Amino acid sequence: MTKEKDQEVKREIARLTNLYKDVDRVKRLTAKNLIEEAAFMKATLKELKEAIDEHGPIDEMPQGDYSILREHPALKSYNTMVQRYSGIIKQLMDLLPKDQQKEVDDGFDDFLNEK
Repeated sequence: MTKEKDQEVKREIARLTNLYKDVDRVKRLTAKNLIEEAAFMKATLKELKEAIDEHGPIDEMPQGDYSILREHPALKSYNTMVQRYSGIIKQLMDLLPKDQQKEVDDGFDDFLNEK
């Protein structure tokens, strides 16, 4: 993992962990692993998005004397991971008290709007 990605992951872990500081101990322990996974996935999604922006969504793959066009591998990984990231964020939100769920901004909208 690059130093920049590692720092992003740590910042996201700190941000999400702060949301659970007042949640009961059992839920906090449950949230800990989910938070770590969500933070890693968010940083990885950013990398994949940058690769897609740089190389485009279509990749040319050589096949002997000819080549074929296919979905860029980064796009395929991005699409799979974004679904799993959304699932983890939902699980995390479900661990929060109902009144706190409405106040939480997971940063996902900002992430999608980055350019």
